[in-house]
Amino acid sequence: MNQRIHTHVSGYPRIGERRELKKATEAYWRGESSRDDLLTVGRELRAAHWKKQADAGIDLVACNDFSFYDQMLDFSCLVGNVPPRFGWEGESVDLDTRFLMARGTGDEATGEACGTCQPEALACEMTKWFDTNYHYLVPEFHEGTRFRLADDKVFAEFEEARDQGFRAKPVLPGPITYLTLGKTQEATDPDFDRFSLLPQLVEVYGEILRRLQGLGAKWVQIDEPVFALDLDDRQRDAIVDAWAALGRAAPGLSLLVASYFGPLRENLPLFLSLPAQGFHLDAVRAPEEVTTVARSLPDDRVLSLGAVDGRNIWKNDLEASLGILRDVAEEIGSDRLWVSASCSLQHVPVTLAKESRLDPELRSWLAFADEKLTEISLLAELVSGEIPDDVLAENRGAIRSRRESTRIHRSEVAERLAGVTPADARRHSPFEQRKVAQRAKLHLPEFPTTTIGSLPQTPEVRAARARWKKGRLETAAYEGFLEEVIRNCVALQEEIGIDMPVHGEFERNDMVEYFGEQLDGFAFTSNGWVQSYGSRYVKPPIIFGDVSRPEPMTVRWSRFAQKLTTLPMKGMLTGPVTILQWSFVRDDQPREVTTRQIALAIRDEVNDLEAAGIAAIQIDEPAIREGLPLRRADWEGYLSWAVESFRLSSSGVRDETQVHTHMCYSEFNDIIGAIADMDADVITIETSRSHMELLEAFVDFRYPNEIGPGVYDIHSPRVPTVEEMEALIRKAEAVIPRDQLWVNPDCGLKTRSWKEVTPALRNLVEAARNLRASKPVAKG
Repeated sequence: MNQRIHTHVSGYPRIGERRELKKATEAYWRGESSRDDLLTVGRELRAAHWKKQADAGIDLVACNDFSFYDQMLDFSCLVGNVPPRFGWEGESVDLDTRFLMARGTGDEATGEACGTCQPEALACEMTKWFDTNYHYLVPEFHEGTRFRLADDKVFAEFEEARDQGFRAKPVLPGPITYLTLGKTQEATDPDFDRFSLLPQLVEVYGEILRRLQGLGAKWVQIDEPVFALDLDDRQRDAIVDAWAALGRAAPGLSLLVASYFGPLRENLPLFLSLPAQGFHLDAVRAPEEVTTVARSLPDDRVLSLGAVDGRNIWKNDLEASLGILRDVAEEIGSDRLWVSASCSLQHVPVTLAKESRLDPELRSWLAFADEKLTEISLLAELVSGEIPDDVLAENRGAIRSRRESTRIHRSEVAERLAGVTPADARRHSPFEQRKVAQRAKLHLPEFPTTTIGSLPQTPEVRAARARWKKGRLETAAYEGFLEEVIRNCVALQEEIGIDMPVHGEFERNDMVEYFGEQLDGFAFTSNGWVQSYGSRYVKPPIIFGDVSRPEPMTVRWSRFAQKLTTLPMKGMLTGPVTILQWSFVRDDQPREVTTRQIALAIRDEVNDLEAAGIAAIQIDEPAIREGLPLRRADWEGYLSWAVESFRLSSSGVRDETQVHTHMCYSEFNDIIGAIADMDADVITIETSRSHMELLEAFVDFRYPNEIGPGVYDIHSPRVPTVEEMEALIRKAEAVIPRDQLWVNPDCGLKTRSWKEVTPALRNLVEAARNLRASKPVAKG
């Protein structure tokens, strides 16, 4: 084969090697830098990212994958879909309007004041991007929605790349994905069909494509990951109509339709019938479909194979990938085969070059975004015969080293897991009996108030932890500092009137990383940051081996906090499924096995907290829903082991010990039965941004245990009023008996400031007291 295989990527991490984007964006929000300063950082990052791709041998660099907040938000701005509450009336959607949509109104929502939006405009809803840990801003649709070209970001960035000498491929979300992942105002428009907006939306797509073509674009990628979902007839019809129009929109412009995150299954024929010039398949998540797609590919069409994992950090087995790619090249010809990552590389850290402190053997097993660019290029060269196969020797050695390493498997972990019985995943008594014992012990009022666990991590807290980690602060001095901070926060909660306080989690850097640092089988990077949402970045642990807990992880701080108050202190833990989902997970054994190992480690911690006198223990599982397979047919198997893992972690305590869990920013209605099966005594969930929409499931499903629907959106800087919080709880009381209801924020308060949190919690407590004095709300 002498025809070189083409290479491309769907996206590259936008955050910068040193988190430049976060620093620049937050400085702008604080008013410490200008809009021009922020835009300059964006241009510099884009140029650097394009150069990295080109230098690695990528033929078509990704364009329009950069965002100051979120790519779905950017597309809403591109097509002029700005909710009316933000008061946008201009010809073009500017940067501050973007930030208003993402963060809502408030003193720190944008760099400039909002003169036309509603005084208390709530931010757009945020939820997980398919089954990843990335959050996107949910588009909003209603009968009055009108689309029009209202932004030039995609055009300006393509021109930037072109003028710098790069061959760029703009990437856009597809029309069916965009409409499917949005929300309609069902309360006011219960019969509104979002797909009725398709004709005008596709018309704007046509304008976009023609303008890109006029600027010199040869290829445009349109992402339709909905092909990895169960599609109904309405969506299928919409796909046919939309893509027929897209295929006619810009004759001569080549379209690459991309699906990722799962196999196509019954959607495969529809996918390949689209009038696109190229088709991208996630060969990591759907390897079984590669041969079928290659043999079914229409003549003269390109097949892009995502052979390199865009969502995990393990080094590619080049020899295995090479075998697949060579077979496809034989089937369709190397001139019609492209090589890429399975999806955008925004889900992995930027580079291994900054990881000098990582264990050398473990480091040899890994590949971050920059290394994956090299893998993509190398695979193309190998398939094309440009370089000999003996360059694979180093890769073979790394793959063999990981497979044979004695650091990965531990017999005592396997033996303990083999000894688990069904009784280990059941509480001693049913909830009705436990409730009596818990109320006798806790003495809580009606509508008890609590928070989700973390309290503001001030610059002083972060600085002290950084100094301690670098050895610049003695452990005794650091722990003394933490004790003082905890003492102050417990006193403040008592003064405000919180019924079940928390210790604030000031010792924790991250709700997963903190635990992983104390569990065997985990490894950590120094700079392995990935974007969760906006300027919120996380540094996921790496689960490389069998998991166990050498010693207690949280008991010291919970015990200290409990001694400061007569109120019941709530111990805070992260659950096994969330630790799994928010880590880079080993791929050499089923995820179910790894999760159950983590569950046993958390079980030990729960039991130790109870022994230390902690009467309520929260085991956060915000990732239960995001781990749900994309296809409904696969749900039962996943939910079975996910629920069992939570119960395994929580069921070793006495009846009077109250077990809480927390879930946020996910749709729960379709798995409410499984959530009930978790058998937590209290569940707290995000509901304020969705105005209690997540409680719809309780109309038909009588949730048996207690629940705290969030009344304070912690992802916005605005302070909700007492009246707002009361109104939300009254909506909940119309569905759920008041003796089951708690009052709490949506999520942890780590990222907020005390100047926001203190008045918000005062309002929350006042709302709860008002509710206690009120008459019960009549059930709807």
